Amino acid sequence: MANLTEGMMAPDFTLPRDGGGTVSLSEFKGKSVVLFFYPKDDTSGCTAESIAFTALSSEFSSAGAVVIGMSPDSVKKHDKFSKKYDLSVILAADEEKTVLNAYGVWVEKSMYGRKYMGVERTTVLIGADGIIRRFWEKVKVPGHAEEVLTAAKSLVSGSGGR
Repeated sequence: MANLTEGMMAPDFTLPRDGGGTVSLSEFKGKSVVLFFYPKDDTSGCTAESIAFTALSSEFSSAGAVVIGMSPDSVKKHDKFSKKYDLSVILAADEEKTVLNAYGVWVEKSMYGRKYMGVERTTVLIGADGIIRRFWEKVKVPGHAEEVLTAAKSLVSGSGGR
């Protein structure tokens, strides 16, 4: 984590998004934002996570929450990924990794003894006031979108995402 903690103001960003144009955190003032960081388009875990958030998108919307997925993939890859799985979540492209670094999710990882830089699967729930309400680090995909939805709903009911 980039020294971000619950209760801090979420770093704003503007990035290119799937379907063209840009997406900014600040454009959703007054709504909760679920920001899920994932390693790569069209890989098993990332696909399952994106499909799970898409499946619950109307419920997130009812809870006043916008869901944004973010990875270092290009807009072109995001468009292909979104079309292939009929995703309804916004996909932000952080090819420069500025936002990934700001949120502390671009980290050294290791697989089979080889070290490399990559995205640590993390979800951040940001309140309507721009304050970070909840962090989920090293996310395990099964059941995660449902857990985030429960927290997003509790923000609306005023119990603070816990």
